[in-house]
Amino acid sequence: MSIAINKQKCVGCGRCQNVCPGSLIKIDESGKAYIKYPKDCWGCTSCIKECPVHAINFYLGADIGGMGSMVHTEKSGDILSWIIEKPQGDTIKIDINQRESNKY
Repeated sequence: MSIAINKQKCVGCGRCQNVCPGSLIKIDESGKAYIKYPKDCWGCTSCIKECPVHAINFYLGADIGGMGSMVHTEKSGDILSWIIEKPQGDTIKIDINQRESNKY
């Protein structure tokens, strides 16, 4: 499991770097986020949820049934949407109400 950072979308805000529990995400000399050792990623998805411009995707490998799919999030109010983009072009969207999800 690992993340992929789209440097064209990245605005260099550093929010992903601040939430990474493994301190794996850094900001390069051009002001863009990068992960030097992607295989060391814990897969916690904190950076994905924190990125305001959806520049970070989570790679779903075949070992967990993803077969190369990528996941990112979009937020609107209390709704956090998990967007799964499959290699064939199909998209799956899962909406989570963040306020309601923490009740249990």
